[in-house]
Amino acid sequence: MSNFITTTDGVDIFYKDWGNKDAQPIMFHHGWPLSSDDWDAQMLFFLSKGYRVVAHDRRGHGRSAQVDFGHDMDHYAADAAALVAHLDLKNAIHIGHSTGGGEVARYVAQYGQPQGRVAKAVLVSSVPPLMAQTDTNPDGLPMEVFDGIRAALAANRAQMYRDFPTGPFYGFNRPGATGLAGVIDNWWRQGMMGSALAHYEGIKAFSETDQTEDLKAITVPTLVLQGDDDQVVPYKNAAVIQAQLLQNATSKIYEGYSHGMLTVNADVLNADILAFIQA
Repeated sequence: MSNFITTTDGVDIFYKDWGNKDAQPIMFHHGWPLSSDDWDAQMLFFLSKGYRVVAHDRRGHGRSAQVDFGHDMDHYAADAAALVAHLDLKNAIHIGHSTGGGEVARYVAQYGQPQGRVAKAVLVSSVPPLMAQTDTNPDGLPMEVFDGIRAALAANRAQMYRDFPTGPFYGFNRPGATGLAGVIDNWWRQGMMGSALAHYEGIKAFSETDQTEDLKAITVPTLVLQGDDDQVVPYKNAAVIQAQLLQNATSKIYEGYSHGMLTVNADVLNADILAFIQA
C-alpha cells in the first residue's frame, strides 16, 4: 500500500498508518520544522494500547513534497482533512504539538466537526490562539523574535537546527539539565529532511495566524497540555487562553516541563493523554 496521498493541488503527502483498521484512530500532527517521526514514542505507546495510529509529514516537511506554495494553516488543515478522508477515519482523536496544535484546531473547527469525524482533540504546547504581538494581542511575542528565527534559518539552517534543540526546545539550556545527544540529533535529522522554503514560510503560519475563532468553534472534549517552562510558546499566551476559549476543555500545566515534553517526558504525557481518551 502506498504511503502517500496526493492533494487536490497536487502535493504528495507522506503518512504512516499502523494498527487494526477497525480500532479507534488517533491522528498525530507534528510541530515545526519536524516530521511524523517526532511522534515515535506516542505512536508505539498507543499502538500497544490497541489504537490505530496515523501520522503524516506536513507539506514541505519530512518525506512530503517540497513544493513552493501552500505553507499556511489553511493548507495544513486541508491536507490533514484530505488524509482523513482518504483513510476514512471516524470517531478519531486528533493530537497536535506546537504548530501541529494549530493545524488540529483549524482542522477540527473547519473539517472534523462539520464532517462528524472527530471525537476528541489534544493540544500540546500549541501555538493558538496567536503567538505574535499585535495591537489586539499586546502580550504576544514581538515580531523581532520571529524575524530572528527567519534570519538564523536563512543564514545557516543546519547550525540553527543544532542550536534550537540543544537549547530552548527541550530545556537543555537550564541549569543542571543534561542534554540528550540522540534527541538533539533526531531533531536535527527531521528538520534537515524538510524544505528550507517550507520552514521559512511556516514561521509566518505558526506565529501570525489568529486562531481565536477556531478555538471558540470547537465543541468536542479537548485536552490542553503545556509546561510552565516552555521557552518556545509562552504558556500564559497559549494553554491558559486555549482553556478559556474552548467550550469543553480540560487543562494541565506541568511544572518545569519544556516545549519538547512529549519526547523527554513521554511516560507522563502518554499516560495522561490515554486517561483523557479513555474517560
